[in-house]
Amino acid sequence: MDALIYTAMSGAERALRGQQVHANNLANIDTGGFRANMELSAAQAVNGYGYDDRHMSQLQANSVSGKTGTMKSTGRELDVALSGSGYLAVQTANGEAYTRAGNMTLDETGTLRINGDVVLGEGGPITLPEYTKITVGNDGTVSIQAPGTTTMQVIDKLRLVKAEGSELTKNQQGLLVARDGNPLNTDPTVTLRSGYLEGSNVSAVEEMVSVMSLNRTFEIQMKLFSSTDSMTEAGNRLISGS
Repeated sequence: MDALIYTAMSGAERALRGQQVHANNLANIDTGGFRANMELSAAQAVNGYGYDDRHMSQLQANSVSGKTGTMKSTGRELDVALSGSGYLAVQTANGEAYTRAGNMTLDETGTLRINGDVVLGEGGPITLPEYTKITVGNDGTVSIQAPGTTTMQVIDKLRLVKAEGSELTKNQQGLLVARDGNPLNTDPTVTLRSGYLEGSNVSAVEEMVSVMSLNRTFEIQMKLFSSTDSMTEAGNRLISGS
C-alpha cells in the first residue's frame, strides 16, 4: 500500500476535526460572552529513510479567539460587559474559571452568580446584604445602599483578570481556564460597563467560509485516497507481469 494513503487520511481527519470546532462555534452564536474556538494543526514530517516527502497533519490543542463581541444595553443593574480584553472570575465545582458572560443574579442567600457559578471578588465569593440600591463601578467595585441609609457602601470588587487567547482553554462546562492550571492574577487595568451585556464573538460569515473550505479540503483528501488505490493496482500489475 502506498504511504500516501496515510497522509491523505491524516488530512481528512484534520478537516473533520475542524468542522466539529466550527459547528460548535455556530451553535453558540447567540450565547452571551461565548468565545469562539480556533482549530489548530501543524505539518509533521514522517521519520525514516525514503519518507522525506511524507508529511502528516498533527492536531494541536484548540486556542480561543480573543475578539470582542457586540455589546447590548440592558439597563439592568447586575448586568456587566467587559471593555476590551479581560474576564470575570467565577468559582465552579472544579475550581476557578473565567467568563465574559456578565448576566449576574442573586440566589436566596444573596450570593452573586453567573449561570449558577459563584462570582468571585477580590475577597472571595461576593454575598450581598439587604439593599435598596446597587451599583457596579467601571473598575468592578460593587456598592450598595442599605435600607434606611442615603450613602453607598462598598461591599467588594469583582475579581477581573486578563490573559491571551493562547493561554486559555475551555473546561467541560465551556468556561475558560488557564492552560497551565494555575489561577490568573487580578489585573487592575481591566474595566467594565454596567447595564450592558456582551454577545458571542462568533462571526457567522467567517465560520461558514471556514466550513466550506474544510469541505473542499476533505473532498481533495478523499480523491487522494482513491488515487492511492489506482496507484497500488497499477503497481501490482507491473509486479505480476514481470
